[in-house]
Amino acid sequence: MSDSAPDGDRTESLLARVVAPFVDRSVAERLVISVAAILLSIVVGFALVLVSGRIAQCSTAAWTMPLTGIGFCYDPIEVYVVLFNGALGYPFAVGDPGLFNPAWTPFNLSFGLTLSETTLLIFTGLSVAVAFRAGLFNIGTQGQLVVGALSTALSVLALAPLLPAGPVAGAVLIVVGTAAGAVGGGLWGAIPGALKAYADANEVITTIMLNFVAANVAYVLVLEVFRAEGSSVVATRYVPEYAQFPSVLFPPSTDFALLALAGGIAFIGALYYFVEHTSLGYDLRTSGVQAAAAEYGGVNAKLTTVRAMTLSGALGGIGGAVWVLMSEGRWMASIPDLGFDGITVSILAGNNPIGVLPAAFLFGVLKGGALEIGFRTDVPTELVAVLRGLIILFVAMPEFFRMIGRYTGVGGTAGGPGGAASAESDASAGGDGGEADA
Repeated sequence: MSDSAPDGDRTESLLARVVAPFVDRSVAERLVISVAAILLSIVVGFALVLVSGRIAQCSTAAWTMPLTGIGFCYDPIEVYVVLFNGALGYPFAVGDPGLFNPAWTPFNLSFGLTLSETTLLIFTGLSVAVAFRAGLFNIGTQGQLVVGALSTALSVLALAPLLPAGPVAGAVLIVVGTAAGAVGGGLWGAIPGALKAYADANEVITTIMLNFVAANVAYVLVLEVFRAEGSSVVATRYVPEYAQFPSVLFPPSTDFALLALAGGIAFIGALYYFVEHTSLGYDLRTSGVQAAAAEYGGVNAKLTTVRAMTLSGALGGIGGAVWVLMSEGRWMASIPDLGFDGITVSILAGNNPIGVLPAAFLFGVLKGGALEIGFRTDVPTELVAVLRGLIILFVAMPEFFRMIGRYTGVGGTAGGPGGAASAESDASAGGDGGEADA
């Protein structure tokens, strides 16, 4: 028994030395790591496309490897060109003498679809990020989005007949609908928050289960009560066109509104200020770093848990409101998995509100480019999903190493002795309000 302890210490020390280079990086270093990860994922994806193209059967090779003369059914260069260039509407003139396409305009259909996806993912990414910053794993953003979307559709449809049609009524309905989505999502998020705080229920399990509850309850309500007359699908009536976010500059078929994107960017700034420069945000961050130290410093951890999950749910609900008022125009049972995509966006952003914008844009480019690949190439959509997953996996790896670092105590992170002591001293300094943090 006496020899096992030193062996365990040596193993932990070795693990700490391996993990140390990846932990507690600066913002610039994390950016470099993310760029390198994207490039590495492209190289691995290139190889996967080649292997798949060699296995597939075709009458004419789409790409021939130089020197060897080996033919492949899929052209990996074309795949990546279409993936990234196509998502922006082909601003680069591939194969032409000039670098840029002179006929390109940013207000094109493909770029509009990419920005539409980006806008929606901003809200779901923020929803997950604020919970993660509080040390909570909110896997229920999808359910909160469903509830928020239904709350928005029903509130706008109920209020619209009471107001005269016009721009003023449209503005009022958009504000009311967005607020209704926030309230619906926030209340749905508060349920697992209260269960976590006062019943010690695992929030991962409760939020996952509430996703199913939200989807099925909303489905039954619309099917039996609020379904549009004569509709062949389970959906509500369309909200009035003047009550939807107006499509300016971009084609209406893109389902994108610059006003909604501007609102998402405003939410990013507001949430960053809230988390980093307010007493409530300080309580939230401290609870996420080290709950015991936060309690010692006077933070009400239970109330903070409920608040964090309520705010997280409200942001998810706003995402549902934007989906109704910008993209779909009504509530439908076939809501895309924006809430689950928001988890990926938050991880890519390092759970930082500022990082959510580029992470959401990257994910929007990947999804928009995947549509272009499906239209313009013979590459299976399943392979495109693999390429997208590879990029996400490699970019998320630095966060994986930082997570390990928290449990090994590398660099004084929260999980280790140094991190706990630091968090405890910060919490005691912040005391009841967190003004010391400001």
